[in-house]
Amino acid sequence: MMNLAPNRVAAAAAVTALACGLAAPALAEYPDKPVTLIIPYKAGGSTETMGRIYSKALGTALGARVIVRTRPGAGGAVGATEVAKKKPDGYTLLFAASVTLLWPPLTQKVEYTADSFTYIGQVTDYQMALIAKADAPFNTMKELVAHAKKNSLSYADQGAMQRAFIDYIGVREGVKWIGIPTKGGGEMVPFLLGGKVNFAWSGGVHQRYGNKMKVLLSFNKGRLAASPKAPSMPELYGVSMPSHALIAGPKGMDPAVVAKISAAMKTATADPAFVGLMKNKLRFPINYVGSKELTADIEKTTEGLKQVVKATQK
Repeated sequence: MMNLAPNRVAAAAAVTALACGLAAPALAEYPDKPVTLIIPYKAGGSTETMGRIYSKALGTALGARVIVRTRPGAGGAVGATEVAKKKPDGYTLLFAASVTLLWPPLTQKVEYTADSFTYIGQVTDYQMALIAKADAPFNTMKELVAHAKKNSLSYADQGAMQRAFIDYIGVREGVKWIGIPTKGGGEMVPFLLGGKVNFAWSGGVHQRYGNKMKVLLSFNKGRLAASPKAPSMPELYGVSMPSHALIAGPKGMDPAVVAKISAAMKTATADPAFVGLMKNKLRFPINYVGSKELTADIEKTTEGLKQVVKATQK
């Protein structure tokens, strides 16, 4: 009987140790290792520049190193596909324009859908607008449409989504315009200012040209901060382009992890280096939106995209 108590103590200790060992992984707090932030575009663009600056502030707020990796290809679909297939543990995230996640699944074959992601938070809105040269003979969308009904007008065609939205306006207004292929904003600007096209889509580059260009319409869900007199596309046509610059992860992430990353994102948007980049160089507004509100907005935006696709498919 004298040896029984020590044996019981030893057994109890073993059970306790085992229980603690099993509980340890569950109690480990996120993040306990570096987080990889994938940017699905080439280095040097506005989103990649944003992501690199922002990642430093995000790492500080999270209390872990955030490693940036660029994975360009197929308009962002390569990087988006990689993230969609990762384990939803919060250690592989995507910093991207929402259009990369929403438009390709509706118009081409990709290995993900809008539902393949957990939408964690938004940091800004791209300032997307329909613009014209400052001295163009129209100052509003109503005047542009009226002018198009009497004259043959052309626009800078910079890609499938931009073309679809401009054509959607044409369908709604009963007018046709001619798309002139241009290679991004770098080629659009001289085409517009040189009179080779009558109007164009801009993702924000127009803000660098002061009084040389004018905004007729915001493609965002609301009016642009720098052009509050120009109506938004939802006001006139009930749909909007995806304008979010956001962070997303694979579908199925733990809500507690999502909440922690989202809170860190909110803190990071106040970082002086990030604020300076947004205000002085990119001239994009800082617009933090949390996971719940962002997810609802993504769903609404996707429904609008489906309308545009249906109306413009040939």
